[in-house]
Amino acid sequence: MWYYNSQIIKTPKTMVISNITYPKAIFRDSDTLASLGIKPYSETTPDSKYYHTGAYTVDTSGAEVVGTYAGTAKTVASLKASMLDEINTQVAAMQGEIDWYWARADKGHTAVPANIATYATTIYSEQATKEGEVNALSTLDAIKLYERKPHTEVRKVDNGDGTYGPATTSSTRHIDMLNHWTANPTDEVDPAFVSLTAD
Repeated sequence: MWYYNSQIIKTPKTMVISNITYPKAIFRDSDTLASLGIKPYSETTPDSKYYHTGAYTVDTSGAEVVGTYAGTAKTVASLKASMLDEINTQVAAMQGEIDWYWARADKGHTAVPANIATYATTIYSEQATKEGEVNALSTLDAIKLYERKPHTEVRKVDNGDGTYGPATTSSTRHIDMLNHWTANPTDEVDPAFVSLTAD
């Protein structure tokens, strides 16, 4: 995007400046743009997940014009309420994926496999844990950290022939704890995975 005479230009277009018509091709020529006073434009907006968008200001003093929307932090209480709603939504979805095991068993067919029954219990246990963790958060920074918690992941090296390891590598991952649950036992196992540990 570009900026000229208090106007934000989102796509190249024909410009009339000082009674001279310039084709939109000038937007491929940075020297011509600079000579005409047309500057690159960028915009900064607050993360709508955590902030309400506030007043707009524009700084034209540099080689690039920067438009900035101020941010007003959402309340910790409202953010936590949304997080708890998200936990409940995810639990309902995960239980919905396995409810058919119980429906089948109720019809006198195959009993619910032990690993599925354990998984169902684990989901509710993890739900209680997450709700406790969210309720304990008291600042915006704590909420942000909970949704980007650093972990160290260890994986086996891909040998390129369908096998992995024994060599391993480790890396840092930032994990949203709202979305981090015990894997469904019916999911495909990742042969390279070794461990994932909170830092």
